[in-house]
Amino acid sequence: MTDKKTALVVRGGWEGHQPVEATELFIPYLKDNGYDVRVEESPKLYADAGYMAGVDLIVQCMTMSTIEKEEFEGLRTAVENGTGLAGWHGGIADSYRNTSDYLHLIGGQFACHPGKHPDELTGEQSDNYVPHTINMLPAAANHPITRGIGNFELVTEQYWVLADDYVDVLATTTQTVREWDPWNREVTSPAIWTRQWGQGRIFVATPGHRVEILQDNNVRTIIERGLLWASR
Repeated sequence: MTDKKTALVVRGGWEGHQPVEATELFIPYLKDNGYDVRVEESPKLYADAGYMAGVDLIVQCMTMSTIEKEEFEGLRTAVENGTGLAGWHGGIADSYRNTSDYLHLIGGQFACHPGKHPDELTGEQSDNYVPHTINMLPAAANHPITRGIGNFELVTEQYWVLADDYVDVLATTTQTVREWDPWNREVTSPAIWTRQWGQGRIFVATPGHRVEILQDNNVRTIIERGLLWASR
């Protein structure tokens, strides 16, 4: 008999999000909290129904990429049966763009990250690093993921997210209107949210572009709590 839980880390996709380094930040935390951790470099294992039935938590860090029908159906079935699904930034909110059912499962999809003034662009990732605020909502005050955390500032990608109203939003971020932007009013997007799907819980945090953002005390605390909250 064992009291250990099982966590499956699925990582890969676009290397700019440092999927290996990013997930390695959280694997020791999971082990310290009693999880056996398995790491996979593709979503193929999602199609293994026998294995997935015993997974308590999926941590996905897979930007873009593709997923096969059987793999997605295995993921969705596992969540519906109580497996938690958690992740950050493009590793969960910009995965499998061609699979609309996946977007439906997650509830929010990366659309863009408006960057600096056109005259300041250099062709580097930092073109999209802008100062912005993560605004904690009243619902966050007593939620186990966000309790005790107030609004905080970041200089990184600010995700403009397309979402539905079945997400339970804990924090938002507002894209202002700058003189070079084509939109003419502020746009507020969910930045941290949860979602109940069948018996399973889903957790998403949009901050987390690279390791240095994941090491921010607020971001890291929210993600660590979110992993445990989502787990079966």
